[in-house]
Amino acid sequence: MSLQQITPKQRGYLIVNSHPAGCAEVVKRTWESIPAGTLEGRAPVVLLLGSSAGYGMSILLAGLRRHGIRGVGVAYEGAPTERRTGTAGWYRTAATAQLDADADFVFLNADAFSAEAKEQALDLVAERFGPVDYLIYSLAAPRRTDPATGEVHHSVIKPIGEPYEAASLVFPDDVATVGTVQLTPASEDEQRATAKVMGGEDWQLWVEALAARGLLGDGFTTVALSYVGSDITAPVYRQGTIGAAKEHLEATARTLADGVLADGAGRAFTVVAGAAVTQASTAIPSIALYTSLLHNVLGADGWHSTADQAVDLWSQLTGEKPLVLDEQGRIRLDSWELDEKVQEQVRKLWADPAAALADEPAGAEWFYSQFRALYGWDVPDVDYGVDVETAVAWPDFEQ
Repeated sequence: MSLQQITPKQRGYLIVNSHPAGCAEVVKRTWESIPAGTLEGRAPVVLLLGSSAGYGMSILLAGLRRHGIRGVGVAYEGAPTERRTGTAGWYRTAATAQLDADADFVFLNADAFSAEAKEQALDLVAERFGPVDYLIYSLAAPRRTDPATGEVHHSVIKPIGEPYEAASLVFPDDVATVGTVQLTPASEDEQRATAKVMGGEDWQLWVEALAARGLLGDGFTTVALSYVGSDITAPVYRQGTIGAAKEHLEATARTLADGVLADGAGRAFTVVAGAAVTQASTAIPSIALYTSLLHNVLGADGWHSTADQAVDLWSQLTGEKPLVLDEQGRIRLDSWELDEKVQEQVRKLWADPAAALADEPAGAEWFYSQFRALYGWDVPDVDYGVDVETAVAWPDFEQ
């Protein structure tokens, strides 16, 4: 037992501790926001990489609640110790495992980039579930060790070619303020390293590993999460190092389709999701300000949460509704964000963001509460004044 009262330890857009009860409540609220499905027929087998956070967690919850998916989720999270809490993803995973007693889904805590994790995950799949129907690739990480060479690659968030300077959102003393971010262009080595981490190389290794083990199910489909975003954020995102890595990811879909998945062996798509407040997105300069202004334009009713988008994705993947593909063959979930009338309004606010936030601070306040909730803080109906058990166990897949 490790009962203690904890308070957030925050540095900018990083909170170094998490609240177990708050994380569990976030999972519960996400689950309850997803309409339950009518479960009929064979439950699909899913291998989900990046199951503890962001889009990956929402895709997992939507798959469980609407389609009764079975399978394995892989995430790389830090366990609680006597001196520190577990990571938020650790607590979210523990809470997810408690949602549905009948769910046949297990969780592996391992570095998905490693050869060892691939072997362990595929052993679990082969022993417990059989061929995989869906491989969902939703990994975002600051570094990756190449399993072939042992070289460690570090991703960077930088522009390419030209320096970047733009407005940003900061919260000194928890009050939204418009600041300025300045970034120098990435070197060629930094660009290559970012593609190694955030591109499609590891995704391809997972698909090839499944094929080598004879674990591609009939009608196998794999998707990897991507983002395009607005022209407002393009210089630091889509035209920057992360965007170049996403282009590599998207090219990998075509490589898979023409290679290991050719001749009817399966399908590969990238999924262009819409804006979201995630641990990955908050690390991108200017995204917080853009997202806050976008939320001001759309309001709560017009905003599409990661859970909303996950429901949409599963509907397309399972054939409940047709695939929404663009000219590059990517599945699109972001039409609500990139609607031209919406973007026109956001551009007007971006022209003078300080005045925009002064006139309507709700978007920034919403963003800050969403950001804090990523770590289990500021979640409604959670009593932060009482002791909480921090020594929460990882779900035991041996049972």
